[in-house]
Amino acid sequence: MLGLFQKFRDGLAKTHDKLIGEIKRIVTRAPRLDAESLDELEAALISSDIGLETTMQIIEEVRKTSAETREAEVVNIARRIISETLASQPAALKMAAQAPTVVVLLGVNGTGKTTSTAKLAHQLKQDGRSVLLAACDTFRAAAIEQLKIWGQRTGCDVISGQYNSDSAAIAFDALDAAISRKCDYLLIDTAGRLHTKKNLMDEMAKLQRVLRKRLPDAPHETLLVLDASTGMNGLNQAREFHQTIGVSGLIVTKLDGTAKGGIVVAINRELKIPVKFIGVGEQVDDLQPFDAKAFSDALFS
Repeated sequence: MLGLFQKFRDGLAKTHDKLIGEIKRIVTRAPRLDAESLDELEAALISSDIGLETTMQIIEEVRKTSAETREAEVVNIARRIISETLASQPAALKMAAQAPTVVVLLGVNGTGKTTSTAKLAHQLKQDGRSVLLAACDTFRAAAIEQLKIWGQRTGCDVISGQYNSDSAAIAFDALDAAISRKCDYLLIDTAGRLHTKKNLMDEMAKLQRVLRKRLPDAPHETLLVLDASTGMNGLNQAREFHQTIGVSGLIVTKLDGTAKGGIVVAINRELKIPVKFIGVGEQVDDLQPFDAKAFSDALFS
């Protein structure tokens, strides 16, 4: 558990330092938290992108504490509330009753879908699962080659087609192959798409329909890959994808490069979508299964 906490601690360092620094500054300057201090505390919490609802809950609890409020009290209240919020959703990756478990990864351009697909494959292989990859990003230059390189590194076969070919057809062929090979997991890497482009969102819906023709309960997971550094824009992306396609979980990447790590809390609270994994670095083992307690402890350690 120490190793996991340290990964989270390192990955959340920028968010932690900004948040704790602000709390310390406000509380030490005015041990008796008056209305002005509480407003400042509210602004500091909101700026870390944990969301308005969670911020107001923390402020309300802080207001109820004794007049002489210490930094540790504020931190403990925030840690507890955030841990409880995040723990309310199941974080474990699903496994279908009958193999293969089909996992689709989607999101806007540049969030790290392909590398997240590879890192997830690596983790599943470490757990002794057999994994097949599907290269369904037929638009981005070199996307197929990139996934094939990752496939070689992680020891996973890759099903692919030609550039600009029908991604749904490739997904169907990949599912067919996963069933015949008795693979535990099929991971489908899809093209980046803006949540505001209806035709691209419709294409994603088509891919899901085609999968269900071969396996009625597929996909078992539809994971939205979000770049933490986009902050509250990530919440807008998640909202649109969830309404149009239906998202079962989140992979939040690039947490190590931003002070906006609180977005994990805001999305979980508003949309009730569980965080399944977080990316805290560039290495293949830097995609970590989400742990609500380790996350909130690291954020407020």
